[in-house]
Amino acid sequence: MTSLLSDGIRFAFGTLTMFPVRVTRWDREAARAGMLCAPLAGLVVGLCAATAGGVLLLLGSGPLLAAVASAAVPAALTRGLHLDGLADTADGLGSGKPADEALRIMKQSDIGPFGVITLLFVLLAQVAALRELYAAGWAHGAAGAAVSAVAARLALTLASRTGVPAARPDGLGAAVAGTVPAGAAFAVAGLVAAVGAGGAGALFGPYDALRHAAAVLAALGAAQVLLRHCVRRFGGVTGDVFGGVAETAATAALVVLVLG
Repeated sequence: MTSLLSDGIRFAFGTLTMFPVRVTRWDREAARAGMLCAPLAGLVVGLCAATAGGVLLLLGSGPLLAAVASAAVPAALTRGLHLDGLADTADGLGSGKPADEALRIMKQSDIGPFGVITLLFVLLAQVAALRELYAAGWAHGAAGAAVSAVAARLALTLASRTGVPAARPDGLGAAVAGTVPAGAAFAVAGLVAAVGAGGAGALFGPYDALRHAAAVLAALGAAQVLLRHCVRRFGGVTGDVFGGVAETAATAALVVLVLG
């Protein structure tokens, strides 16, 4: 059990971040454990993003520059793969082509107009939301950075549940698709939402506990809408779809945190 947990953590950090972690196993069992551990990788990424924003605030920058840093760190720690996946998914969906041709478009190295526009507005939304949170105080900005990163990886846990097929026989999507039992995926989602709400409640009070729980749930809901649409359009998920799902969840979480 301890060995499988270690393999899962290695899988999560080795595939979802650029931290120098060597993936020792690449089988379905390790993939299942890895995707269940994905929120843990998100927490580390989120704390790094929060630290970057906090350091800039301590050095005298305004909330906007802190927000840019907190949006840039997750992109850097994933080598931009999630953003690239979002852009490719947008190009595939926007092409209006049949599944095979849309998947071919997504696999190309260039980014089309749909991808560029989607990246622009998603990054603008993330920076704008983080700026509002940092303007309310460093703790709010830090919590937002952490919650959005965790929600993004939690959405990947749900996207890896049984019943969600792979669109291709190869790649990361095929390696993790359908590996996580649905019950375990939803149990992890409930646990993460509860822990996040508890932490926010301890820091900011009961209203913010509800708001942070709502942010996680809204993030997962938005990610599931995209996931279901991609499964219908492409016949399943790919690594690009996983990236799109993660960025959608992160953005939705931040937007909900600044409402009200």
